[in-house]
This record gives sequence, C-alpha cells and structure tokens, in this order.
Amino acid sequence: MKKIALQAAAIGMAFASFAATAAPAQTAAQLYQANCAACHGSKLEGAVGPTLGEHAWLHGAPTRANLIKIISKGVPEKNMPAWSPALNAAQIGMLADYIAANANKKLAAAPAATATTTTAAKPAATDLLSGFKLPKGFRISVYADGAATARSMAVSDSGIVYVGSRKAGKVYALVPRADRQSAEVVTIAEGLENPIGVTLLNGALYVGEISRVIRFDDIDKRYAQKPSYEVVKVSLPNDKWHGEKVMRAGPDGKLYIPVGAPCNICDTDSTRSAKIYKMNADGSQLEEVARGVRNTVGFDFHPATKQLWFTDNGRDELGDNTPSCELNVVTKPNQHFGFPYCHGGVVPDPQFGKGRTCEEFEPPVAKLGPHVAPLGMSFYTGKQFPEIYRNNIFVAEHGSWNRENKIGYTVHLITLYNSKVVSDTAFIDGFLRGDEVVGRPVDVVTLADGSLLVSDDYGGRIFRVTYDGK
Repeated sequence: MKKIALQAAAIGMAFASFAATAAPAQTAAQLYQANCAACHGSKLEGAVGPTLGEHAWLHGAPTRANLIKIISKGVPEKNMPAWSPALNAAQIGMLADYIAANANKKLAAAPAATATTTTAAKPAATDLLSGFKLPKGFRISVYADGAATARSMAVSDSGIVYVGSRKAGKVYALVPRADRQSAEVVTIAEGLENPIGVTLLNGALYVGEISRVIRFDDIDKRYAQKPSYEVVKVSLPNDKWHGEKVMRAGPDGKLYIPVGAPCNICDTDSTRSAKIYKMNADGSQLEEVARGVRNTVGFDFHPATKQLWFTDNGRDELGDNTPSCELNVVTKPNQHFGFPYCHGGVVPDPQFGKGRTCEEFEPPVAKLGPHVAPLGMSFYTGKQFPEIYRNNIFVAEHGSWNRENKIGYTVHLITLYNSKVVSDTAFIDGFLRGDEVVGRPVDVVTLADGSLLVSDDYGGRIFRVTYDGK
C-alpha cells in the first residue's frame, strides 16, 4: 500500500497524539479531520500523503479488518508507527469504517510530488523571505533550491556543501556560483535508503543510510561524475523507526554515529539501540559513547572543550505539553541520559520508570520544549556575525507533528557561559505562519565567510543568513 495514506511520515502526522485530548463524543469525520486531514486532505483527496479514495491499495484491500490492522500495527518499512497504544479500539474502528466507506470513490487528486521536485507548494520568493523574522542587521536569502527533502549538511574546505536527503534518496552537492551568494544543486548519488547523514573526513564524504555507511573518496574532485562509493564495514541496527543515521567527524578523527530507539517507547538498554557510538574511519573499533538517547538527529563538538553536544527528541503520547525535548552534553564516559526511564530530566516514564528515579540519569543542559523536534545543531565559529554569537549554538527545530497547536518551526540561538545555558531565543521565526507551514528547518552549518546555512526538507531549499549590521 505504497499509495495508501497509511505510509511513511504521512501517517505519523496523521494520527497525532489524539488519545490524550480526544473527546469520546467525536464522530468518525471529526476524528479524521482532527488527525488525518493534514496529510491526506480534508476530503480524503490526498496531500502530503496519497488519497484515501479509489487507487491501488498495495497492502491489501481497504476492508475494515485490514485497515484496523494497518492503523494498529503500523507499516515499519514506511516509518509508520503502530498507533494502537495511542488510539483505543473504538477510535481505530471508527477511522477504519470512515476510510473504508470512501475507499472506492473517485476523489479529486492532489498534485503529485516526486523525488525530483520539492515536496511543498512554494510561495513567491519575495513573499517567502519577507515573512521571516530575524534579529536586527541579519538578512535571509535562498542559497539553493531544488534539493528535495534536504537534511544534514557538511561543508568542504573548497566551499562545496554536501547535503543528505530523506525520501528523495539522494545526496547533493551545492556548488557555489561565481558571486558566492547562491549555489547550483548537483545530484551526486541517488537510489539510496534515506541518506540523511553526511560528514567529511580526510577528503572523503561519508553518508549514513538506514542499513549501512558508504564513503565517496576524494569527493571535491569527483562530485560531478556520479562517483562510485565504498561500503564501510560496520554492523549497526537497521530498524526503520528512528533508524536513519546522522554522522559527524569528531576532533579525535573518529566518526560519531547514533542509533535511535526502534519505537516511541521501549526498553533498549540491553540492545544496541538508543545510543551514540564512535568508530574509526574504516568502521573498526566501534564503541559506545552515550546511552539512553531516544533519537538524536544533530550533534556537534564544542570548539574549546571538544565535548559532544547533542539534541534529543522526547517521547510521544504523554500529551501536548510533556515531556520536553532536550539539549545534552557528554562530559565523561558511560553516561546515561534517561531513555526510556526518565524524560526531560524530570518526568518518570509511566511504564518504564517504575522503581527508577530521574536523579539516576544525566539531566539535559536545556529543555527545548515539548514536541518541538530539535534536529541539527552547530556551534557558530564564523567571524561575520557579532562576537556574542561566537561559540554559541544554533538549533534547528523541525516543528511538532503531534500537538494540537503547532510549535517549533524555528531556528533557535542558545547562548552559553562556561558551558552553561544562559538563554534560549528564536533566531529565525516564520517557517510557521499562523497554521500554514512554509518550511521545516533541519540542519545549520557555517560557511567560510561566516554566513549561516539552514536546510529545509519541506521546501527543498537551503537558506543563507548574513549579517550587514553594525
């Protein structure tokens, strides 16, 4: 059922954290509008996800029994979680009936999105840029367009920016144009499995897929030739849920790579999941760096202390306002950051926290907010921005999908003093305009000239922030 609405991230948005807020008296139509319409259209015509009307149902006929099974158990290979813990049997049954009743109807089709186009309808460039809010003296522009589902970024010494992607399955090179104000998007690899993670080490580009790590040697000289790659010999879990692999080359010459929890909430301490690892460039000497990390999609090393800092996404299904997503720092070996026993440093898990206390685990350095989905983060090391920005942290908040009122959808600045958080403020606002999403920030990196790049997997764009104030 590749084209069924119950697929990929679409269904993840579709059913949200309804169980915590739904009123028992809601009708099936109200359930659908509250939880499914954002992805599959208010009239089941399709949007981010495909139509729920007449089409090829590839995961079985749209019978009530089959739809209940799919909603309840999910489709792991399409990143669709099992929603039976969040929705009770009656709610799932009502949704199944509602979908089944419309499954053979011809509905107006939504515009199709392809991997070669961006995944969001784009406002005009002037309207898009004028809607962003930044501190005085800063300007934002579109550095590159057409990098579908753009995710993590890595900047080479020559100024080429390498970008991973998600569902597009591609890796891009952003090649600066003569004016250095924008870049051409060149596809260097495609047909990969969610290659979101990219990093550079010893002139080679390392790319993290769900099931493997690959390496493109001497990439700056070969990016335009659809270069061949080598598979790095390392064995890591390949679960689809939180299984995408970001990577970062560390100051010690090692490759750092996390493995997320294969669930919303489950006990992973005795497994290889919910941990951060490091390894040699050839995949040897894999060793654990930190554990109790539910799903980090961004980390960086402090320019002075060289300590590893990382974001972590909090669990779902505890309501709109708890727990908080986290910013953490690794200060010594064998630290445990709480998952699945404690969330946000203060919230014991109702299932797995019994007999445990939050004081057993490392508290977050900062609580970033519930369901804001912090992804990429980096320390600002450029010289273009004012001195107060130096060695402080930019965090890309992808934005909530499972909250009644959306939050996140921003780039935040976190200022530090002696590695302690002093403030957490919005640096770029405007990816969310009322209820309209115009972009979802994923990663932040600094160019050699000190400008800041922000990737947007919703619009397939890379934004550039410059400072021309005094």
